Amino acid sequence: MNYLLTGKIKAMRRSKKDENWDAQRVRALRVHLKQTQARMADQLGMRQQTVSEWEQGQYQPRGASIKLLTIIAERSGFKYEAGPG
Repeated sequence: MNYLLTGKIKAMRRSKKDENWDAQRVRALRVHLKQTQARMADQLGMRQQTVSEWEQGQYQPRGASIKLLTIIAERSGFKYEAGPG
């Protein structure tokens, strides 16, 4: 594997920051973007129920959804500090 490809693969790997898309963080991002669950879901190419389930803590984003949320958060200037408990 050449050096450039190796660097790209490493860059694509998830960081600790990417992994922490819990219910509160998903909702905080949506509120920051001033979007409804339906609008956010539509823009992410998924069902509104999926966003709702994330926000209720029934499921957490995974795979490509984590990457999309992270990119959207970074580009929108979203800053999230988890509160206590």
